[in-house]
This record gives sequence, structure tokens and C-alpha cells, in this order.
Amino acid sequence: MVRIINYKKRVAENKEFFVLEVSGGIEMVLSKTTGMYYATSKKATITSTFDEETCKSLIGSEFPGSIVKEECEPYEYTIQDTGEIITLSHRYVYRAEELTTSKVYSAPGNFAMAN
Repeated sequence: MVRIINYKKRVAENKEFFVLEVSGGIEMVLSKTTGMYYATSKKATITSTFDEETCKSLIGSEFPGSIVKEECEPYEYTIQDTGEIITLSHRYVYRAEELTTSKVYSAPGNFAMAN
């Protein structure tokens, strides 16, 4: 399961749109530096067609899926706390769970099973 924790406005090709920021479950990670565990969670963004009001109302919603690490072309990333610029070759992306059946919703309270 992932949870919507925030939303952000983006602009591409002179068009505004919103992305939903989602977070996976808590993970305990062993620090290579201190040898102590710390709690963290993976985050990713999902492009949406929603307006800002809808995005606000969705914060806290959960839905099936997970956030996974995906290799990509190297890019520079600035660590906000230190200002250090590092090169990364991965990103975290949302992956939906595979469904064996899907639901087609026609009206609130009514649904039909699709094959």
C-alpha cells in the first residue's frame, strides 16, 4: 500500500498540472556510517489530471501498489541539508499491484466485474 502525503504543482510545455506525492511503508535501514538503524520510507510522484482542490482532498488516501527503485540515466542531485551535489543513477517510482480482476464503476454503489 502507498499513501498520498502531498501534492505539487508542475509546469511543462507552458501547462500547469499537479503530481501526487506518495509514500511507501516504513523501512528500517542500517546506517553504513554509524551502524545504527533509522526509520525511512521511499517516496515517489505520480502525475494526475486532478485540480488542486481534489489533490488536497486526497491527502491521506491509500491505494494498492509499492514504490520501487528503478535504474535511470545518471543525473545530479543536490542534498538539501548540506548543499552537496551528487550523481545518482536511480529513482523511485510507483508500481501498481497486478490485479486478477478489475472493477468498472458505473455509479456510486454500483459496479460490474470485468473479465
